[in-house]
Amino acid sequence: MTVKVGEKVPAFSASATGDQTVELADLAGKNVVLYFYPKDNTPGCTTEGQDFRDHHAEFEKQDTVILGVSRDSLRTHENFRAKHEFPFHLISDPDETLCEQFGVMKMKKMYGKERRGVERSTFVIDQKGVLRREWRGVRVKGHVEEVLQAVRGL
Repeated sequence: MTVKVGEKVPAFSASATGDQTVELADLAGKNVVLYFYPKDNTPGCTTEGQDFRDHHAEFEKQDTVILGVSRDSLRTHENFRAKHEFPFHLISDPDETLCEQFGVMKMKKMYGKERRGVERSTFVIDQKGVLRREWRGVRVKGHVEEVLQAVRGL
């Protein structure tokens, strides 16, 4: 079952960098930007993370928590986060639980071969835990500014 805009996001708990367990219930009263990306240390994913990093203070002013999600291991996430000085946590979802909950797993073609992978997607959850906006098949350029505008509109 995939989360839909206008509906309450079902509770979730996930392992994140900094030895954290992220629970949606603990984030009540804050807006949450959950962005799913294919892989740590790849060009598009690095740029997207850096854009969120560079706008982090503006999101904080809007009482918004940013969380990146991919299937990479916590160890890989820790290195990626440290290397690019991301001020937000990255969630490791190796069993694709969150990916499935948000419906971001897709068949992708790469070098003529089809394989299952994460479709770059972003979700905004409001302070009451309701999904307010979603972007699927995201193009990185200008995306973070668009997400920030949406958060300002909440």
